[in-house]
Amino acid sequence: MTEGKKRALIVVDVQNDFCPGGALAVPHGDEVVAPLNRLIKEFLNRGDVVVKSRDWHPRRTKHFAEFGGTWPVHCVQETPGAEFHKELTDDPRIKIISKGMGDEDSYSAFDGTELAKLLRENGVKEVWVGGLATDYCVKNTALDARREGFNVKVVSEAMRPVEVSPGDGQRAVEEMREAGAQII
Repeated sequence: MTEGKKRALIVVDVQNDFCPGGALAVPHGDEVVAPLNRLIKEFLNRGDVVVKSRDWHPRRTKHFAEFGGTWPVHCVQETPGAEFHKELTDDPRIKIISKGMGDEDSYSAFDGTELAKLLRENGVKEVWVGGLATDYCVKNTALDARREGFNVKVVSEAMRPVEVSPGDGQRAVEEMREAGAQII
């Protein structure tokens, strides 16, 4: 275990398909990039853990509407839509977690990944979460982080909702708060 690494930043799914012009664009999704870049720099400068999660779907998956799921085709492995937003900070110290590689709906960065293990191996006690989208992957990542026993801070300026139904974003914020996450 590496001493001094008590916090981690989880940057959730800031990928081209979730940004304006993408296959499943979150309104104003690109607006999360600048605040996340500031946090990435701050966390890396302190030697803290930074993780980027990404949807990394196969071309055929039950997650997509054409194969019985809910969503349009998005974030297919090795396509431009699955790439991280071009302005999102890249650094070799950032860990990348891929999710949604099968038929399951993987909304949380913890779903089917080694994220909890990675955080514990680095002595992390508190995670900060931001990215896309508030009402799906950010919410589920924050809730799973709480279930895993981490203190959770969700960065309000660094997330945007899909809003499939009006008010989904605010309901997600309330659900995270009720689970013990701090909205900052």
